[in-house]
Amino acid sequence: MTDTALTVQQTARPTGFPTPDHFRFAESPVPEPAPGTALVENLYWSVDPYHREMMDEHFELNAPLEGRTLGRIVATRDPVALPEGEIVFHRQGWRTHAVVRPEEVRRLPHHDGVPLSAYLSVLGGTGLTAYVGLTRIARLREGDDLFVSAAAGGVGTATGRFARLLGAGRLIGSAGTPEKVRYLTERVGYDEAFDYHSGPVADLLAEAAPTGIDVFVDNVGGEHLGAAVGALRERGRVVRIGTVGQYNTPEAPPVLFNHADVVEKSLRIEGFLVSNHRDVQEELYEFAVPRLLSGALALDETVVVGFERIVEAFLLMLRGGNTGKILVRAADRPHG
Repeated sequence: MTDTALTVQQTARPTGFPTPDHFRFAESPVPEPAPGTALVENLYWSVDPYHREMMDEHFELNAPLEGRTLGRIVATRDPVALPEGEIVFHRQGWRTHAVVRPEEVRRLPHHDGVPLSAYLSVLGGTGLTAYVGLTRIARLREGDDLFVSAAAGGVGTATGRFARLLGAGRLIGSAGTPEKVRYLTERVGYDEAFDYHSGPVADLLAEAAPTGIDVFVDNVGGEHLGAAVGALRERGRVVRIGTVGQYNTPEAPPVLFNHADVVEKSLRIEGFLVSNHRDVQEELYEFAVPRLLSGALALDETVVVGFERIVEAFLLMLRGGNTGKILVRAADRPHG
């Protein structure tokens, strides 16, 4: 194990898209665990759209950034609760090493044959967001037709795969490039997909779903949300997950749609925070793990190798450069 620890710190508040100049890498000695704690050497890091929103006012400047992370306990002062060698999930993210208390970690279940990266993608917060959105917020019914924005991202691919396994009807997705559109229809199981750069979203959605939709899973907001409200059938549901399309464009115009539709079609628009649904985690494992092992459920991941590339991976994600969940893997960590 190296003697030097690295952390990523935010140095300034961005206006519009962040740049590498908004971050710095800080070196320090690897910390020593105090009694009742353990030292974790991190193996996988998650970069997520919500980090961009946190940069505006929530992340403390010149302090290590938080984030979802998987690591191995390499030294412990509490061998019962934090045994050496155990792989744990924690949120002291953008750093190579972290000192954690038992209440700050979740020990991972041992599912032979499941790649470790899955616990940050389809079995982690990304997959939990998709699963909660479909089962708790949309209350998906067999045969429901879905439209998903940012469908080629981590939550979008997980939503498509889960919806198919849950008995959804037609799946329609939007993405930002022709290559992602093909990935959705050829690999993920979407029936129809379109590049939202190729025309007004309302027109593209009307062409893809001429008879309407029952559920809209929204990761973007903006024009997508307005188009979906118009396309929803009676008692349609909107699941609001994020507004990534506006994180870097605060001057974006407000969403326009016919507000009378909400009443006349008895629509329901509901957002949620996945942090309020941690009780569904075991249910997600029960649903997803057997399907991963059987091959019925696949992983959609973009993996960037090397902690020194974590800022690069974050900026790549914000510009839509990933397909599926984007993760950073330690350079000396074997794949899997």
